[in-house]
Amino acid sequence: MNITLRQLRAFLAVSQHRGFARAGEHVGLTQPAISRRIRELEDNLGVRLLDRTTREVALTATGQRLAGELARVLETLDTLLAETRQAGEQARGTVRVASSPTLSASLMPACLADCGQQYPQVRLQIVDQVQRLNLDSVQSGEVDFGLVVDPQSPPGLDGVSVGSDPFVLVLPASHPLAAQASVGWAQLAAQPLVLLDGNSGSRALIDQALAQHGVSGEVVQALGHSTAVFRVVEAGIGISVSPQLALPLPAGSTLVVRPLLPEVRRQVMLVRRSGRSLSPVAEKVWQLMQATLGGLLSGNG
Repeated sequence: MNITLRQLRAFLAVSQHRGFARAGEHVGLTQPAISRRIRELEDNLGVRLLDRTTREVALTATGQRLAGELARVLETLDTLLAETRQAGEQARGTVRVASSPTLSASLMPACLADCGQQYPQVRLQIVDQVQRLNLDSVQSGEVDFGLVVDPQSPPGLDGVSVGSDPFVLVLPASHPLAAQASVGWAQLAAQPLVLLDGNSGSRALIDQALAQHGVSGEVVQALGHSTAVFRVVEAGIGISVSPQLALPLPAGSTLVVRPLLPEVRRQVMLVRRSGRSLSPVAEKVWQLMQATLGGLLSGNG
């Protein structure tokens, strides 16, 4: 059977108003359109629901039974649909978003502020952890979605880029390379390097960029947080390739920052589970964060 809600509503209108013209006026259809829907419904059911004469329309016994139950069923359906629509429009509840420390510090404050202003009934909860754990949390459903550095198409995730961020060189002001306005990647050869560790979404991208430019500098320290990296560089242990979003440098730092050429950028992305719909409120926050992050990152670099 190919019975539609339009056919059922047309039949109910005719049963309540005892005429095609009056039913059409009630539901906003012409008399021929109402008549056609009733005929389609009867053909699908294989029974006559209405007896038609030149003077009136009367329900058959089968039509009376259907009309009596149909009014209740459609009222229940309309209530359910209205409640579902209202739940999506009200946007209330908690949305959990995974984000790494660098992205949390540089980008999430604006997202929190925009969400609080636009959706005051929503609690945006940031789960601040390294990228490897962020991807696991999104894949397992522990969080609604994540803000990450491009994970290069891991299985089970869909993503959308919200902008990009260049890598820069961080080094002591006394270092010979600090005298240059910019530094080429090849000039890092044989330099002792202090980098983020493998839990960072940026480390693999930094290693790729170094390899592409023939740099084989020794990584003397690999640390979990950019602040620790900067402190170790300031102690004279080495120099560092860092995401620009990890800036500014700590207050009172004697370090300087130089552009690395040719420019290499990392993509910042929102990721969610493949084949899974977000809740209505999480979908609204996803869309809001796309707009907010796009604005923040459009002028980055």
